[in-house]
Parts: sequence; structure tokens; C-alpha cells
Amino acid sequence: MAFVHLGIHSEYSITDSIVRIKPLIKAAAADNQQALALTDLSNLYATVKFYRGCLNAGIKPIIGSEVIMDDEDTRLTLLAMDNEGYQNITRIVSLGFTEGRADPANHGTPIVKRSDILAHAAGVIVLFTEKSDVGQALIGSMPERADELLVEWQAKFADRLYFAIKRTNRSGEDAFIQAAIHAGAKHRIALVAHNDVRFLQQEDFDAHEARVCIAGSYVLADANRPRNYSDEQYLKTQAQMQQLFADIPQVIDNTMRLATRCNVTLTLGINVLPDFPVPEGETIESFFRAESQRGLEHRLDKLFPVAERDESWSDFRKQYDERLEYELEIILSMGFPGYFLIVMDFIRWAKANGVPVGPGRGSGAGSLVAYALNITDLDPIHYDLLFERFLNPERVSMPDFDIDFCIEGRDRVIDYVAQTYGREAVSQIITFGTMAAKAVVRDVARVQSKSYFLANKISKLIPKTPGITLSQALEQEPQLKDLISNPDNMDYEDAIEIWEMAVKLEGVCRNVGKHAGGVLIAPHRITDFSAIYCDDEGHRVSQFDKDDVEDVGLVKFDFLGLRNLTVIDAAVKNINERRAREGKEALVLEDLPLDDSKAYKLLQDAKTTAVFQLESMGMKKYLAKLQPTNIEDVIAMCALYRPGPLDAGMVEMYIDRKHGREEVIYDHPNLEPILQNTNGVIVYQEQVMQISQVMAGYSLGGADMLRRAMGKKKPEEMAKQRDIFVTGATDQGIDEVTSGGVFDLMEKFAGYGFNRSHSAAYGVLAYQTAYLKQYYPAEFMAAVLTSDMNNTDNVVFFINDCRENFGLTVDNPSVNRSEWHFVADTPTNIIYGLGAIKGVGEGAVESIVEARRLDGPFTDLYDFCRRVDIKKVNKRTLEALVSAGCFDDFAATLRPDLPSDAAYEIRGALMSQLPSAVQAAEQDRKNGELGMMDLFGEMDSVVAAPPLKMTPELIWGDKHRLKAEKNTLGLYLTGHPINEYLDELKRYTSGTRLNKLTDTGYNGSCYFAGLIIDLANFGNRHVITLDDGTSRLEVSCYAERFNRVKEQLKV
Repeated sequence: MAFVHLGIHSEYSITDSIVRIKPLIKAAAADNQQALALTDLSNLYATVKFYRGCLNAGIKPIIGSEVIMDDEDTRLTLLAMDNEGYQNITRIVSLGFTEGRADPANHGTPIVKRSDILAHAAGVIVLFTEKSDVGQALIGSMPERADELLVEWQAKFADRLYFAIKRTNRSGEDAFIQAAIHAGAKHRIALVAHNDVRFLQQEDFDAHEARVCIAGSYVLADANRPRNYSDEQYLKTQAQMQQLFADIPQVIDNTMRLATRCNVTLTLGINVLPDFPVPEGETIESFFRAESQRGLEHRLDKLFPVAERDESWSDFRKQYDERLEYELEIILSMGFPGYFLIVMDFIRWAKANGVPVGPGRGSGAGSLVAYALNITDLDPIHYDLLFERFLNPERVSMPDFDIDFCIEGRDRVIDYVAQTYGREAVSQIITFGTMAAKAVVRDVARVQSKSYFLANKISKLIPKTPGITLSQALEQEPQLKDLISNPDNMDYEDAIEIWEMAVKLEGVCRNVGKHAGGVLIAPHRITDFSAIYCDDEGHRVSQFDKDDVEDVGLVKFDFLGLRNLTVIDAAVKNINERRAREGKEALVLEDLPLDDSKAYKLLQDAKTTAVFQLESMGMKKYLAKLQPTNIEDVIAMCALYRPGPLDAGMVEMYIDRKHGREEVIYDHPNLEPILQNTNGVIVYQEQVMQISQVMAGYSLGGADMLRRAMGKKKPEEMAKQRDIFVTGATDQGIDEVTSGGVFDLMEKFAGYGFNRSHSAAYGVLAYQTAYLKQYYPAEFMAAVLTSDMNNTDNVVFFINDCRENFGLTVDNPSVNRSEWHFVADTPTNIIYGLGAIKGVGEGAVESIVEARRLDGPFTDLYDFCRRVDIKKVNKRTLEALVSAGCFDDFAATLRPDLPSDAAYEIRGALMSQLPSAVQAAEQDRKNGELGMMDLFGEMDSVVAAPPLKMTPELIWGDKHRLKAEKNTLGLYLTGHPINEYLDELKRYTSGTRLNKLTDTGYNGSCYFAGLIIDLANFGNRHVITLDDGTSRLEVSCYAERFNRVKEQLKV
């Protein structure tokens, strides 16, 4: 009889296998194997991929998992006999993550409770190996204990128990076989042959061991490392297994008998949405229609106020009503009203609870229904956005809204969804990290005990192209090819050994993570569809990735965290606080005029540091060339500034045509209305759709399918589509030469076209940030600095932008004026945030701000130490506060003779006062605890602050002060060490400051100077970080050149 492998671990076991699903199925099919059982370690990660792959190959998929039990690392293999059994294994595996504990001996693999297995026995088959509790009792010469356990298991699993015996040359196997034969006869339990597969071919054993060592942080040569596997654990053929167990052939036959008992059917491809609660008396359809119509009325009242309506109103209204009805009919016919209402609900909650939401993202901004329901904030009719780009009536697929939330509020929205639909019905989505090209080289070199420098050398030669493979790197980098193919190289033998092993392991699953934004909402428990795992923070995450959850019918909602929304929200709050003080109305972002000349002047001057989507060096260069004058220019740049259009010269074409340097020619008059906003350049995917519609009579749904086909660039499909297009154009009275030329133009640019809905939404957001920066630079840049205050390089860059481009001042932090974050206290000044000081924690800042709120500003160091919680604001924190200049404000009263721009001169004197100030504060507290008050209830012995002595030795010099700032702020704030050398440096440099190189992408050669703040050694390359007070710049040089001057290079 045929043989079936009943225990295979794939790469998704994460730690102990290199079996990949597709090659596994291909190998099994080549051997005519009729069934396979995937039993990954305590998970079901690969279930859908395995199930679908097996069915496509004509192989019966058996779904299971090997689980670790909560009694001394014993293991059971569980196989699903039917759908109920599959559901029970799903719950058992999930409970291991939610209620079990991690096994440190198995890299944190969850341990499953025996009670959970017994409670979910229905439809489950159990295999006992020598590693099971029964197996351990049998080979441990405890037959009575084995009998007790078997009676317990049989009470729940009846005839669904098997002994799985192996001959893989590992200890305990032979003893178990003999004991299992005896126990099987006694308890009427059949035996099955088992090979505990971990790799596909015997020669893969070394690669498997390397994988195990990578996971366990061992090296291959370590004599004391665990050796739990043998080279026999490969996917043996049926003939090999029959020969291996020729003396007991029934164990081979039994594998097939067991396989015939396993019949799981997964339901794939049918979407299931949660029920959205609607008011009594409403259906979901009627409620959806009513909400959409109410929302449109609200939008129209704002777009065309009642008081301004004239004879044009009816025509204006008609286009919105017709578009809304068209979209509603399609959404209802596809069965998606619940999806829209769910998204509407959590966005409404977010906005009502102070969580900023983006105006739109992706193709969803093309829906008027979404606009009416407040899902998006972009009028698709005004911006000429297409609904069919989002939801194609001719191609049924789930809608997919990507929603941007303020990064600080995103988790609150997810928590609201979990509360609304039930925590067991909501989860995030798993991702799988793989051994990528650069990382696998380093991993392999480490476990092979090769030189770190050689590993680094190989890794650095691999291009940084995202997703690049080792074979592609070899083709692209001649030095790499020479290193591993030229025997004359000193490192050749080690290099080729690293490379060959890395190639075998490249792409193998290494770890699990969490999708950046995906959230699942199921109609009932997630575990009815997918097992779950818990991340390190306890968040529930599906065990199926985004493709597989879609296959099993779950609907993904994208909750994306966007830092810029956090910046905008903080800036607008700060702006409106100022406007309130000035007696002005609050600024409403959505009401900003989109034609403000000063906002466009900022873009034309390329002063777009920290402006959403427009802040890169390359973008600044093109903005300066483009000289944008309207929102369409901004939207187009958001679409064009990508590798494809840049390489194709489309950006230069757009700019030259805007300024009349290149003539705009339309191949047919029908193209002009579609392309005039983009100067005759096909920039957007929607333009391809519109051209197909007007030139060849396509429906917009059909045009969307043409767009997709053009994106895939399949020659046979393009030839077919060309014929359809030309024929359709002929029916429109357009000659074949013209239509063929237009089709060629579409085909040329379709691959570069971008989603206009997404570009429009992000273009508007970009304009809004530019407007805020132009009119409220202090508030805007304070928010920007806060958002990036842990990135010192960016803080330096932003502060220079404040000073150089907007004339803003940035005051050092102050215990009397600062908050945790950066704040604008006047339209031209920003106060440094206390939270950006190294060594000053959140608790210390809370204590400072609260003490100031209760009793007003601090008057001196003694007063400060008395009023704050000295346990939170400890000695180290106090020293950091002094060094950062947080007490400089005291100079105005303590040393009024000092000029205001020299207030920092008191820092040395204050540092000398710290011990006595802390001691006085502690004594005052003790007195208070002892009740030592005077007749008026005041402290009887408050120590007055002594006069501030400023002897010459207590005044810090510039170098001392700046070094202290650098240590606490990570940067120089009140000056820069290079400043005293600027005149001298002019003789040796081109006068170019670093911000000119980093801000606008300086193109040319020049001499420049900077202070060395960091040296990094990457083996064959060194990176020197320079700082000149305007910016920071990393300079790279090869080791040979570095070594010639290294004695002169010091941090």
C-alpha cells in the first residue's frame, strides 16, 4: 500500500525546518504521494498555502500541528480528521498563545495545556512519538504510567490514537518501537511509520543545521550545542519508507488508512463581513442609503451654501445626485454596504474623540459615497476622481479603504473596534520575516565561525535595492562576483562557503511580525477562520497572512499611522491657542484656500523641509524648476516623483511643457480635456481609463481592466487589448492610425501612471502643511521638532531651517516655560521641549510641569528642588537640566547684570549649588514630615537660596558649555565649536555649509568643513559624520584612504 508522510515541519515552524511549501508539494507529486500532513510546531501559519497547493497538485492535504505540552516538554502531533477537528486544533493552538506560556528551550514556542487538548478532542487524531508523554513513560521503563496515560487519552479520543514510530538514527527510537508494539497490542492502538521531516533532500542536512544554529544563536562547530536532528529526516520516497519498515509493513499501510480518515474542507474565496448594527425598523441597505444621502446634504450645504444658491444650483446638484445613486446601486448590488458603514463608524468615532484622520488614501478617495459618509474628505467630482478605480462593477472584489490616522491615536481606534465588535472577533494580521540577502550572509558567516569583516564585506557588496536576491546581486556587482569566484582571492574559500550556504537559506522564514496597518473584523470569533498568535505586547494577531486571511473570507481594514497627521494636529492646536488669545476664529484645515499665492511661493522657493511629500532633496530641486502655481501642480508632483516617471523623463517633460519650452500636442481632440491639467502628459491611471472611454467606447469598468492589463505588460494580452481598442475607436469614427498611436502612447505611460485619487488626497495634505509652514512657521516647526525629537540629526536640520529660512529663534529648554514637547510661545520663537533632553524622563517632566502649574514659576534652584519630586528629578536629572540651560531664565533675577544673550554663564555656578540645594530640599521635606511648622502653618525652616557666586572658575568656557549641551541635547544649541574657526576656514573651503549639501542635493564638487561627531567602521569602508551647526552629513571613504589619515581623525 502507498505511504503517507504524517509529520512534516515547514519553514513556518520558524526554528527547526527549511522545507518550503511549493518545493515540498512538487517533490511529493513527483513521487505520486497521495496525501501529505503538515504539522508545524505549535502553529497553523502555512495552512492555506499548503491546502491550496496540495489541491492544485492532486494531493490530499492533511492539516495538523505538533504541540508542546505543559508537562516537561512532551509533544503530541494533532491531525484534523474533519472540519470540527480542524476548528478544535485551531483553538488549541490559539490557546497556546493566549493562555499558555512560552517555552524558553524552544525559542519561545507556546506551551499548550493538556486540559485544553482534552477539552477539544472531537474530530482530532493524536500521534504519540517517543517525545510524547506516553512515549517518555514507555522508554523510561514506566509501563504502568504509560497505561494510565493511555486510558486517559482513550477516554477522550477513543480510536483516534496512533503510535508514530521512526527510524532516523536518533536515540530512543528503537526502544520506543518495541514498547509501542507491545502497548499498541495491549490497548488496540495502531502504529504508523513516521519520518519527522525537516528538509527535502538528504544533502540539505547541513543547511538545516545552520538554520537551527541561527535560530538558537549557536555556532556549528560548538561541540556542546544541542544536536537534536539527523540527516535521515528528509522527505523520503514511498519506496524508501517501505524499505525502511520492510520488517513491519503494516505501519506503512496504516499511514494510508489514517489518511483516508482525514477529510477537511476549507471554504475559500467567500467574503464574510461582520453585521453592522442598524436602528430598529431599518435594513442595512435602507440605513446605508439614508446615511449616504444625509451625508451628501451636509457636504452640499458646505460646498454650495443655501444663501449663495442661484440658477446654477440645480445643475450643480444634479451631478452629485446622479453620481451618488450610481455608486449606491453598485455597492448594494455587490453586497458591500456593511463594509462602508463599518469604516464610516470607526472614522466618526476617531474624529469625535480627537484622533486626526487623513483626507483619504488610495483609490477610495474616488468614491462620492465615501465622501458623503465622511470616510474621505476629498470631493471626487471636483477633483475628477473615478469610482471605478476603487470599485469596478465588472470585476467583483472587496473594496479596500486605506485610512491614515494620527500615529498617536491609531491604537485607540483599533481598541474602539475591538470593544464594538468583540475582542475575540478582532485581530491584527501576521507578517513573516525572511532571511533576506544581506542578513542571511551575516547569519551564515556567524554560525560558520567566519570572519565578521569578511561577512560584512560580502554583505556591503550586495546592492541596497529592496527585495534583491543573492543571484541578482551577483549579476549586478562585479566585485562580489570576483570575491566568490576567483580562487586567487585571499578570502575565496571562506567566501564561497558562506555564499553557497546563504543561497540555500535565502528567503527561508525567520520570524513573525505584525502587519503595519491591517486589522481584521470577523462576524464572530477570529478562530472560526484563523488561528491566532499574540505578539510580545499581547495583541491578538491572525496566524494567516494578508493573502491567506482574504482566501478564508476575512475582510481586512487598513489602519495606518501617519506621523504627519500628528504634526498637523499639534500645529493646529498650538495655532488655535494663539488665535484664541488674539480673539480670532479657530483655523479649520479643510477651509484653507487652495489658491494662496504665498503658500505657492514657499513651494517655488523649495523651502519645503518637513512639508508632507515635498521634503526630499530631489523633490525640492524639481519644485524649484516647476514653480508650482496651483493644486494640480502639487498633485502631479506627488504622482511623478517616483523612480519610473523620473527615469522616463516625465517630470522634466511636465515642467518644460508648463513653461512653454516644449509644445503640447494632442494626438486627437478628445485627449485635450483629459490631459490639459497635466500638460499633455499621461500622469494618472485614471487618465488611461478616461482615454479608453472617450476614444474606444470602453465602460469605465472595462477601462479599469485594460489599465490592469497594461500594468502587467503581457504581450499576448496587450495584442488582444489593442485589437479591442482599435475596433472600438473605429466605431467612434476614429481612424486606425490615430487610435493605434494613442494606444501606443497609453501603453508607454500606463506602467508609470499613478493613482490620481491617492495623489490628490496626499497633494491636498502636502499643500495644507505648506500653508501652515508659510503662515505659522513657529507652531508648525515646533510640532515637527516634537515629532522627531529623538532623532538628533533631524532636530539639527530642522532648527537650522527655522533659523535660516524663517528667521525663527529656538530657545534652550526652560523649567519655567518648556513643556514635554516643543512649543511656540510667540509667532517667531520656539521653546525647546524638556522631553528632548537626554537623562530627563517623563516622570521628571510631569513633576516639573505640575509644580509650576500649582504654584507658579520657579524663582531659583533652591525653590525648584523644594517643589519638585526629588525622587523623580534626581541628581542626574538636575545635572542634565543645568547643562541643557533649563535654569538660564534665573539669570534675569539672580544676575541682572548679565546681558540676556549671556544668561548661560550662570550654568557653572548653578552646578556648584546643586548639592546644597538638594540637601536643603531634603531637609525641608523631613521637617514637613515631622510637622515642624510656624504659627502660620508655614515651614519653619525653609532654607533661603544663597547669592549666586560667579567666580571666574565657575564660569564655563564656550567649549565646556557646548560640550555639556551636546551631551544632554545631542546637539549644540547656543553656538557651535566650529564658529571660532569660520574666518580661517574660508581660506580652505568653498564657503559651502552642510545644509546646502543636505537640503537641496548639491550637484558639483566643493570643499567643506565640519566637526567630526562620529566615526563608524564597516570593514572595507568608513563613515565619518560631520556637523557644522547648520546640518549633519555622512561622508564615506574606503579603508585604505581612511587608514592614511586616521591619526588625524578624532571625535
